[in-house]
Amino acid sequence: MPPISFSIIDDITRSSKAGLASVAFFYFDFKDEAKKNARGALSSLLVQLAAQSDAYSNILSALYSENHAGSKQPSDDELRECLKDMLAVPDQAPIYIVMDALDECPNSTGTPSPRETVLRLVKWLLELRCSNLRVSVTSRPEPDITAVLQSFASHAISLHSEEGQKEDIKNYIKSFVNSDPKATKWRKQDKELVIERLSEQADGM
Repeated sequence: MPPISFSIIDDITRSSKAGLASVAFFYFDFKDEAKKNARGALSSLLVQLAAQSDAYSNILSALYSENHAGSKQPSDDELRECLKDMLAVPDQAPIYIVMDALDECPNSTGTPSPRETVLRLVKWLLELRCSNLRVSVTSRPEPDITAVLQSFASHAISLHSEEGQKEDIKNYIKSFVNSDPKATKWRKQDKELVIERLSEQADGM
């Protein structure tokens, strides 16, 4: 998990353990079919929230019962309504939803693409305007993702342009190369060339 996402989740998890918040996170992964689309994200978020609140658990249980005790799969609309009902429960702690590496969703041909469905989900969440909901999204600055999120973002951080982030990446690569037994016989200039090339290709990530 990328450092920025880990830091966000770590901070929120401390509040969750103290009973001051509920937190659900989802890491998109293009290598895992269940982790690169909106349905996978929705299902995961619902299960995580239900595990943190009796009220949320009752809402998810009702959806389970409505779908014949799980013998029938709920539609995407039903999953969204379930999440909406959870967000509408009064007197609950703030809910933090973290969606990490959104750019891992394929922007393939087809209508809509997996990435489009996820962007629609994020947009839908933000347009609910729930006062107790906080949403954090991390991604490479892909044009289609930026176009959707920039109008909603109350705070944005671009790590690609942060010199400190780039320096941390370079130091990590340098440490890895210098500690790799296979690289002990490399010439100094070869090591420096590898470090520079890998740092450039990392593109701030």
